[in-house]
Amino acid sequence: MKQFHSFGWYAARIAPYLPEEAFRPVPSRLFGGLAYMLVLVSSIVTISLFDLHWLWNGLLSIVIGFCFAGLGFLGHEILHGTVVKRAWLRDLLGGIAFLPLCTGPKLWRKWHNATHHVHTQHEELDPDAWPTIKRLAQSRFLRWIYRIPFPIRAFFSFLSLAGMFTVHSLHMLLHFWKEFERGSRRAVFWQFVLPWSIWIGLLLMIGVEKWLFAFVLPLLIGNAIVMGYISTNHRLNPLVPVNDPLANSLTVIVPKWVDVLHFNFSHHTEHHLFPAMSSKYYPLVKQYIKQLWPDRYHEMPMTKALIALWKTPRLYHEQTELIEPRQGYVYGTLGNGLNIDDLSHKVKENVLEKMVKQK
Repeated sequence: MKQFHSFGWYAARIAPYLPEEAFRPVPSRLFGGLAYMLVLVSSIVTISLFDLHWLWNGLLSIVIGFCFAGLGFLGHEILHGTVVKRAWLRDLLGGIAFLPLCTGPKLWRKWHNATHHVHTQHEELDPDAWPTIKRLAQSRFLRWIYRIPFPIRAFFSFLSLAGMFTVHSLHMLLHFWKEFERGSRRAVFWQFVLPWSIWIGLLLMIGVEKWLFAFVLPLLIGNAIVMGYISTNHRLNPLVPVNDPLANSLTVIVPKWVDVLHFNFSHHTEHHLFPAMSSKYYPLVKQYIKQLWPDRYHEMPMTKALIALWKTPRLYHEQTELIEPRQGYVYGTLGNGLNIDDLSHKVKENVLEKMVKQK
């Protein structure tokens, strides 16, 4: 069995090589957020006040959608405490940054910081982990979904990325609601209601047609960009018994200008090693990971990662394999036989039937 190490084990071995400033907040990241806000607001005002041709409105929607995504990446960084340290200011700025994607700061920190990061790729405790075939055998609904032919499921799975972040946020609100203390629930509730109140208020002010260009289409674009990264973060990696970022996380390669616009969000393995470090220093962390553990580190171009996601199923079998239950096609995961350039599979017959009989 492969030996796993916790993120703290890796971090302790890299930290001595890093400069002291790497462990301090970087407030200058807020200038990027200010630029996004200025472009976003001016674009929405332009759509609202002028009767432009639908083509111009569509182009502005794309610009706004990119701003939605960029602010989401900044909000992620802010709520990890890597931009400002004061809790009230962190939540205020993080809430503003996440407002376009309609996610509240308290919910995000509970769901993402306190749960996903602590239990990454744990089959039961990580709220973002994909299900196992064991869970499929216990759910009639999932078994019905997986009767749909794989190419159709893959198509709709990618189509759903355009709304998945916002939908999953609502699911996480319901999932974690009872875990919030009574005193915190009011804040969590209003942090959910406020963004939607603002966007619905905009609808009442400018009408349905302009609202579609000013909010709905940008929300779909922003979701698609954010989920394009999130879907590659862990979904080709195995489920693991130990929270080992080099085993359970993937860094994707994008053009440098994209990394600038997206606050180095592509460096996901680095983020799981040092979640409280500004992503400004993740390229440096990456250098040391590749020097110390080149055989354990996973990275690939984002386009290749997305193609691999399209061609492989999203259901785990024995933690280290991905299985398509209809045909019994089994693929490896990263570090466990998955070859991105040759996505071959094995065949295991009657796996689901045996699970159903055992439940």
